[in-house]
Amino acid sequence: MTKEQKSITRRDFLNQVGKVGGAVAVFGAMESLGFLASPVMANTSSYRAPAKSDLSSSGKTGKRVIILGAGIAGMTAAYELGKAGYDCHILEARGRTGGRNWTVRNGTQETEIGGIKQTATFDKGLYFNAGPARIPQHHITIDYCKELGVPLEVFCNANEFSYYYQEKVGGLADQKIRKQAIKADTRGFVSELLAKAVNKSALDQELTKEDMEKLMDYLKREGDLSSDYTYKGSSRRGYKELPGAGLQPGTIDTPYTPSALLQSGMMNNLSSDYSFTQQPMMFQPVGGMDQIPKALERQLPGKITFEAKVLEIRQSSNGTRIVYNVKGKVKELTGDYCICTIPLPVLKSIPADFTPEMKKAIASIQYATTGKIGIQFKSRFWEQEDRILGGITTTNMDISQIWYPSSDFLTQKGIVVGYYNFGQNAVDVGNRSLAQRQSHALAQGGKIHKQYADEFETSFSLAWHKIKYSQGGWAEYSASDLKNYYPILNQPQGRIYLAGEHLSYMTGWMAGAFESARTAVSQIHEKVLKESGPVPSKAG
Repeated sequence: MTKEQKSITRRDFLNQVGKVGGAVAVFGAMESLGFLASPVMANTSSYRAPAKSDLSSSGKTGKRVIILGAGIAGMTAAYELGKAGYDCHILEARGRTGGRNWTVRNGTQETEIGGIKQTATFDKGLYFNAGPARIPQHHITIDYCKELGVPLEVFCNANEFSYYYQEKVGGLADQKIRKQAIKADTRGFVSELLAKAVNKSALDQELTKEDMEKLMDYLKREGDLSSDYTYKGSSRRGYKELPGAGLQPGTIDTPYTPSALLQSGMMNNLSSDYSFTQQPMMFQPVGGMDQIPKALERQLPGKITFEAKVLEIRQSSNGTRIVYNVKGKVKELTGDYCICTIPLPVLKSIPADFTPEMKKAIASIQYATTGKIGIQFKSRFWEQEDRILGGITTTNMDISQIWYPSSDFLTQKGIVVGYYNFGQNAVDVGNRSLAQRQSHALAQGGKIHKQYADEFETSFSLAWHKIKYSQGGWAEYSASDLKNYYPILNQPQGRIYLAGEHLSYMTGWMAGAFESARTAVSQIHEKVLKESGPVPSKAG
């Protein structure tokens, strides 16, 4: 055993167990370490460790937990603690659940910081996911959708028939180009270059003759090279005229030159195809992303106070006290513990009984500046004329991305995400009036889709850094932040525990909120059980 292994404390070990396996894993680890009395010693022969994601058998603890925020993390914490008999109550500043999981529909109202007000006028049945909009297959979000009964459908994240559009850059500037063409040409020319290197014996010292023969065979297939190992284009990149019946073999497009590809920089976007998180096929709830918080909310009847703005977060040696304002009246709520899921840019302005180190950590973390606009069109021209069904068009313009809907294909109308931008682009566009944001999105998108102007009906836009009670899209940790502040944020402050996507390495994803909530639940449950021991289940 190394010196580092010897120095880890049992509490450190349990914290790590909780992060990986949740409260259930902590149960077993604590019993192994002797923190809990055995069933025989405690005369609890009928006691059993709860199954994964089911703490109901641990009995009624009688402990009250105040949870700040009815987003994914807050409601998940209340849902999981409720299984173990905790008395949970959530204070939510908004008039709805979900937090940044926000689906905009007809009648949705929002007033941004600075006073910009808008009301969505989308057609009934149409919606715009203003926050998260896709779920990777490996995220715990999938498991909660199954447990909560939220039906899913495929989200088309990568569509080779969508476009790249580079404005004023290189030989391919100001052209909308199918992604499959750029990918095919890039693979072709890179394979050709490597094949030439192999033929010139440049790799003699690295590979055997048999290896090189196999490599040349692979490169020929990978790049769709001709018999002389040159790239001349192929059907992979698409057709100028599509093949058809009879005497219509189709006409293959001429490939772009290597120089034009390099100057355009479009191939730099191909790396996203290999991302563990950004998979080609992802998922979304049927009917909008807010189906997830709605499903959680249904599990918590009477447990949420809406329009409750937190004014103070206080604690003593034996409890917590939250001062809040609800509809003009100042009230207090007391409990044994508190789980705070308030985003850090908002939390830093709330008086709280935190250590100076924690206050500094909270104030030091920057959140992403990001914006979106949902645009309703009277027809789905991108499907009918461009033959794009789902997927994302990528551009170097300040709109950054155009997202096509992955549901209700071939119906009459639809909502396109007209921009999803970040950083300074989001700040600049977000500083415009609503009318200016709309006209800008239509003008920029119109360079790719000429139908924008004629087919436009209505829009709803937002700048997340201007949304009250959020003030940003997600936490953005630098390497220095992860070293100096992240560990502090993950440590409980007496009886107060933080949770949210910012308490995970999956910032910006709902999975981070789910996982962090489970960690906080495990930590509280561990502490309560350590102090009182397990409560036996009822006989029979």
